[in-house]
Amino acid sequence: MPLRDKFGRAITDLRISITDRCNYKCVYCRTGNEGALYDDLPFEDYLRMARVLVGMGITKIRLTGGEPLLRKGVVEFVRELAKLQPQGLKPHQENQPRRGAEAPLFHNSDSHNVHGEPLDIALTTNGHLLADLAQPLKDAGLTRVTVSMDAVDPDRFTRITRVPGGYDHVLAGIRAARRAGLWPLKVNCVLLRGFNEDQIIPFGMFAREEGVILRFIEFMPLEEDRTWSPATVVTLDEILARMAEYRPLVEIPHARSETARRYRFDDGVGEIGIIAPVSHPFCGHCSRIRITSDGKIRTCLFSVWDHDLHAEMRRGASDEELADFIRGVIEKKEERHHIGEPDFVPASRTMVHIGG
Repeated sequence: MPLRDKFGRAITDLRISITDRCNYKCVYCRTGNEGALYDDLPFEDYLRMARVLVGMGITKIRLTGGEPLLRKGVVEFVRELAKLQPQGLKPHQENQPRRGAEAPLFHNSDSHNVHGEPLDIALTTNGHLLADLAQPLKDAGLTRVTVSMDAVDPDRFTRITRVPGGYDHVLAGIRAARRAGLWPLKVNCVLLRGFNEDQIIPFGMFAREEGVILRFIEFMPLEEDRTWSPATVVTLDEILARMAEYRPLVEIPHARSETARRYRFDDGVGEIGIIAPVSHPFCGHCSRIRITSDGKIRTCLFSVWDHDLHAEMRRGASDEELADFIRGVIEKKEERHHIGEPDFVPASRTMVHIGG
């Protein structure tokens, strides 16, 4: 049985931030002054957390940051994650730990899911370092990749990221990921009024030309500057209306736990999605939890507290004890966020220090 919270939602998706360092300073995320605030953990620690959670029903793991490709050893980490056994696997008896003892973390395994379903391993990156790593990541077992890219105009891209010359690196990374077969290949664009709302139609054209799935994301109050206001949000309805000026869109089905509402162009060429947590919240079907780069569990992007899983590991907790701790945390998962409401309290961390 999968993990379920007190609202009956199945928890199947895990996002692990492996660093809160980033080589970009995007205006909707970073002040441009603060760097990393938290320590990165050894990959062995993230792997143990992942192994316990996969044993509890997690079927999808997404690596995030910060910028995860800044971490040396990320390819080997993906290779080890790909050996994990989702529920329904026949366990290796020799790898089962005694109560109170840690299981081997980096071990050989040739097990396969008895139901034929491998662990789904994804990565979100700004793409700057992806060109050289796309094929090695695919070979290691990465399933798919999402690239954050907030303009298809080089000058506008530099204005948003505050990194001159980055556009060409990201475009090269996207094309390398497509060649490597990392699919579905998604490009995420956070829309921010006054910066890039005029990029909606150009992005639609880009998605069709480059053969990627486009995701627009409504701007959320998770930036370091804490300057968010409803007026800065380009909403789902506005995005649809603007894109319709280019070509008609047809809505296509999506799973209830998917964050994006999905559309295809009328001629069947190109897909876009819109993630609209501000104007069309999807909390009722949330299937996600997050682990921060310093080993805290967060049950919602907008949590005002976190839960120190790594502290449990440091004190010598067994895997069974970690699982009990996780179950207790899941029980406290919030029903929904309160963006735009009078009682809204900002998250205790900003996005770069949580993991997207």
